[in-house]
Amino acid sequence: MSKTIDTIETSAEIAENAALPNVHEVHCGPGPVQTPLSLPPALMESPKRKSAAQWAYERVINYIKNFEEGLDANHEVGMGLVGGDAGLITIEGLGFFEPDLITFYGKTQVGARTQLVQHVTQLNLMLVAAPKHIDQAEPNRIGFRLAKELERDQVAAT
Repeated sequence: MSKTIDTIETSAEIAENAALPNVHEVHCGPGPVQTPLSLPPALMESPKRKSAAQWAYERVINYIKNFEEGLDANHEVGMGLVGGDAGLITIEGLGFFEPDLITFYGKTQVGARTQLVQHVTQLNLMLVAAPKHIDQAEPNRIGFRLAKELERDQVAAT
């Protein structure tokens, strides 16, 4: 089966397109799918201009935001942890320390403050629909607030 070429690209366009992010996902199960259909401007830039920490940080923000879009009003994003007794934390903040560290801030289910510092080569993130705290009127939507930062970064760069 032959592939039809619709457009002709210059070598500069080919090199630029090869450096841009590419997302591919396949979902087979029932339920909501949180696929990043549209990427914010910060994720459309070449990752070669960013540290490993910043690049991971920006993509994690996008995954958190997309995950939150599928949550109901009684749940917020949490992060499942393996090893130790932490179990599940609700994410309240996210940061990076160049060139290669990501940090997550949050609370355990019993309200203890947490900070997880993770090297980008060891980054494993399990997003979980965690019940919001009973005293909260609305769930905490950290991904939407963090995603605004990705938009500001683009404005600042122009």
